[in-house]
Amino acid sequence: MEIREHIIIPLGYGKFVRADRIIALEPIEENRGPGRRTKIYVDQMPNPIIASRTEHAIIANIVETPKEILEATASLELLKDLLDEISQVGPMLRKSIKKEATIDLDKFERKIKEILEHQTELDQ
Repeated sequence: MEIREHIIIPLGYGKFVRADRIIALEPIEENRGPGRRTKIYVDQMPNPIIASRTEHAIIANIVETPKEILEATASLELLKDLLDEISQVGPMLRKSIKKEATIDLDKFERKIKEILEHQTELDQ
């Protein structure tokens, strides 16, 4: 991967930075949500900028990476977000959703975990 020089990267909510000035990207784990996805460390700035875009979306703008890799990475990020959301649904609501909408959140949760575990094994 090669960093594109002299390109301005959107970080969301009107924030922009030059691609070749970005030193590091750090996904926000706690208190993550709209407007709070990634910490962007920029050369000669003492504090990181909080971006509303994911690190993968920002990297896609910074570097020239094959489209398939970007799409696969974004898909895995979506699965992680879905798993986080599903894990917060309580058992009574899960039963109600299964009965009313015939959507089995337990089944989706198991399948997502299997996919993510398989991906972890491939990465090692």
